Amino acid sequence: MATAPRSATRPAKSARKQRAAGRRHPLATVALIMVGLIGTGGAYALFTSSATAETQTAAAAQLDDGGKLFAANCATCHGMALQGTTQGPSLIGVGAAAVDFQVGTGRMPLAATGPQAEEKPPQFTDAQVAALAAYVASKGPGPAIPAAEYLTGTGDAAAGAELFRINCAMCHNVAGAGGALTEGKYAPSLAGVSAQHIYEAMVTGPQNMPVFNDDNISPADKANIITYLRYLDQTPTPGGFDLGNLGPVSEGLFIWIFGLGAVVAITIWLTARSN
Repeated sequence: MATAPRSATRPAKSARKQRAAGRRHPLATVALIMVGLIGTGGAYALFTSSATAETQTAAAAQLDDGGKLFAANCATCHGMALQGTTQGPSLIGVGAAAVDFQVGTGRMPLAATGPQAEEKPPQFTDAQVAALAAYVASKGPGPAIPAAEYLTGTGDAAAGAELFRINCAMCHNVAGAGGALTEGKYAPSLAGVSAQHIYEAMVTGPQNMPVFNDDNISPADKANIITYLRYLDQTPTPGGFDLGNLGPVSEGLFIWIFGLGAVVAITIWLTARSN
């Protein structure tokens, strides 16, 4: 049988070699994927570690600032270790929410001793209040500052009104106007109080207020109560003068003073005219 000439087989072999040389190695794709993964992972780890380091540095600086503020303004009454003294209770375990409420509303530091701490202009900036809250929270677990989703005032106002009447109206009045308690204490008005401070008061129970934890009133129901109070703030009194929103007491007093006073004045005027 005749065989192909060598000159005819050489071009075919060289063509096969060229095609083989042009092909990628089977492991080349795997190598490229590995390089991409290692590069991406390394970059992510670098950026993440940098962001984490910055966050940790900022948190440490905030705690340091909070410790200095506490030592200068709070330790006299509450102790350097937050253990409490004869002048003030322990703050271990009260949480960031209690500090944000008490300091953010100006109730702390106290201006003077009395039946209860009164609201006044805050003595610290928002950043300083946050630093104090973070420092106290670092010494023991407690209620945290509420999430923003519960502070929008867009819940169910009707459900909030029912919950408020059942749990809060006996002290704060059904319209949130506040009221007197025993021994010179009082429930403050809730008009204009921020949603965050209302929520914090419910979970920490300041002054004479009971604590409403999540087992008593769920976070969603707390949001409904806030919605009701926001509704009261935004809705004008349809019947005329609100008379302090104190109910039948102020209304009856108004009738006695002005109503009966007007009747007496008219009677005297008619008598004097007839004479």
